[in-house]
Amino acid sequence: MLLEAAVYRELFGSIMLHEVQRVLKLDTETEFVKSHLIQNIDRDKIYETLGQLAIVVPMKDEKLQLIDGVLKAIPHKCPIIIVSGSQKEGTNRYKLEVELVKHFYHLTQSRVIMIHQRDTALAEEFRKAGYNAILDEQGLVRRGKGEGMIVGMLIAKAIGARYVGFVDADNYIPGAVNEYVKDYAAGILMSSSDYVMVRLSWRHKPKVSGQSLYFRKWGRVSEITNRYMNLLIGARTGFETNIIVTGNAGEHAMSLKLADVMEFSTGYSIEPYQLVYLIENFGGESAAEKMKHVYDTGIEIFQIETLNPHIHEEKGDEHIREMILMSLATIYHSSVSTDNIKQRIIKELKNYNALGDGEEPPKPRVMPPIGKIDARKWFDGVRSRSDSLLYLAP
Repeated sequence: MLLEAAVYRELFGSIMLHEVQRVLKLDTETEFVKSHLIQNIDRDKIYETLGQLAIVVPMKDEKLQLIDGVLKAIPHKCPIIIVSGSQKEGTNRYKLEVELVKHFYHLTQSRVIMIHQRDTALAEEFRKAGYNAILDEQGLVRRGKGEGMIVGMLIAKAIGARYVGFVDADNYIPGAVNEYVKDYAAGILMSSSDYVMVRLSWRHKPKVSGQSLYFRKWGRVSEITNRYMNLLIGARTGFETNIIVTGNAGEHAMSLKLADVMEFSTGYSIEPYQLVYLIENFGGESAAEKMKHVYDTGIEIFQIETLNPHIHEEKGDEHIREMILMSLATIYHSSVSTDNIKQRIIKELKNYNALGDGEEPPKPRVMPPIGKIDARKWFDGVRSRSDSLLYLAP
């Protein structure tokens, strides 16, 4: 794979944040590139890394045709972990998803693990591990995306993966999903640290305009979140920047070593909170005392602009307002945020009718790091008691 080399980067605390790198060619046999402006990632090394990369697909009541396309696009070497919050009452959508996944397995022999997010066995094993922050008032795992991601990460650890990547189940372009996963592997291979995150920026996000498609560069939420995330980094470093272009990167991957030391939020704040947490906890010298092993090794964050555009399910203006509210709430409540940033956020949210007069953005719900959970013991307990787990392997 050929990418633009990351010439510029921000260094603060233990974080090395690379500028966006554009994919120039997805598949190449070129072994040597003479230009220092181009990064070449060996194809064989990408496929070797895919075998260590588990792909988590969180889903909730998505169209079966979309799920089918996403699963078929994930490279065969990657274990697939599906965490579903789909309804079981009335029309049992989870049962339909299970049948689709079984058929997919029989056709492809891909390794697939699937579980329902509200499975009582999950909740019981989280209680045994002392990880109650993921449970709701009913004592079950909450339906949020962040909670599903945590379940997926623990399963990935239990089966021996080194890295975990996430793809949404509502993608209309299967070929884009295939690229995303290979982009994750390329980013991982560019890192010199065991603590690595790869976040994707879409080249275009097409919208229907009249009788044709208009290829927009930025979605509304991404444009706003990126602006305020860069302000937050500027508040930390003292230098204005525009380096962040992946504030709402639903498609992202990380090493499980990094996942072990990170907090996670829930709902639409999950992706921006990852950056906020890293900026707060590893963007200064305080990390040198709190987590010396991480500080000494360093954290690398790569941003890759995909070759494929991204077309996903449209969910309306209310969905957009909620995403903007929760994304900016993470920045508003950050310990690094300034009074000026907070005032600008409140004004922004009022412009989108996402906040009333005199109101503050809600504080995101945060779940602690998963590093202290014995993932294999946890998963053994889930497998022995689960009534929804599907474990398919050749």
